Amino acid sequence: MKTLFLAAADAVVTLHLLWIVFLILGAIPGRRWAWVKWIHLASLGFSIALQTFSWICPLTHVEIWLRRIGGAQAYEGTFIRHYIESLVYVTVPPGLLFSGTLMVVAASLWVYFGPRARL
Repeated sequence: MKTLFLAAADAVVTLHLLWIVFLILGAIPGRRWAWVKWIHLASLGFSIALQTFSWICPLTHVEIWLRRIGGAQAYEGTFIRHYIESLVYVTVPPGLLFSGTLMVVAASLWVYFGPRARL
């Protein structure tokens, strides 16, 4: 049973990585589909709020909870933990992360509302 919780935690980390990719590249499908555009813009706003108020992403809370239930105490073991977690939980200064987030937001807004955007 503990293995199931650890596998679920690995799945949450993978979902977390996919969420980050969506934040960065979501303007591409968002330009074509309005519903993706609004989900992407809301997601970017949520990302800014997380960083502005120093909140921890809910996915991180879920992962930690699953790992505790699964009996894990350290991030060791599977491929997912070793490689994907290092991408999701990259160590950069908060100011640099926030600046990068603002650049992604600006680029997305340009794609959505720039001179060549479809209304």
